[in-house]
Amino acid sequence: MTHIDELLAVMARLRDPQSGCPWDREQTFATVSPYTIEEAYEVADAIERGDIHDLKDELGDLLFQVVFHARMAEEQGLFSFADVVAAIVTKMERRHPHVFGEAHIGSAAEQTVAWEAQKARERAGKGGHASALDGITRALPALTRAEKLQKRAARVGFDWPDVGGVLAKIEEELQEVRSEIAAGDLEALRGEIGDLLFACANLARHAAVDAESALRATNAKFERRFRFVETALRERGKRPEDADLMEMDALWDEAKCRERSDQEEARK
Repeated sequence: MTHIDELLAVMARLRDPQSGCPWDREQTFATVSPYTIEEAYEVADAIERGDIHDLKDELGDLLFQVVFHARMAEEQGLFSFADVVAAIVTKMERRHPHVFGEAHIGSAAEQTVAWEAQKARERAGKGGHASALDGITRALPALTRAEKLQKRAARVGFDWPDVGGVLAKIEEELQEVRSEIAAGDLEALRGEIGDLLFACANLARHAAVDAESALRATNAKFERRFRFVETALRERGKRPEDADLMEMDALWDEAKCRERSDQEEARK
């Protein structure tokens, strides 16, 4: 028995109607879906932290999610894990004709173009009125989906010619945010903030920066610095709610200075 066979057997045992786990037996595609997304994020987190041991574990958790969905589908007579594997093998071979066929592609950039062209043909083959935006899943994080929507539109010519147009759009959206704050219209403000975030995602795309990973890095930086503030206040016998903003700002600046010093030391 191979390792994957062992995992499939574990999954079948968990879902067994008589002797399986009550929680696992009750799950559906919809209830398992949030865990699948969470596990994918945990894989990304382990990679960003450079923790290879955690990466091995998280990849196992993500693989278990695939097996879970495949088992539920098999129970309903829809498809099996073997069908999932066969489908991805066929797709990879189809999208890499330069490896599994006679086509010639000389660079990664050429492969990206060929890959997207093949995906477009696949979407068109499904029938109906194909849109350049078809196939971009709604479950993606909002920033990631914004970039993908913008990239698809750009491929058919709907894009700013340079970053200057994007910066001007950000200024325009920021002014509209200011106007709605002054007007006190919460629903309109919500829409304008969304427009501003969308424009910022467009700026990241034009600058060849992944907006989602950039924001994750900033989140981590904020958390790291705020924890420093909390620790420093604790050493003074205080909690954040006991300190004023001026004191916390000073500690925040100290955290920034320490980080810069550590970075400079690491570069030596």
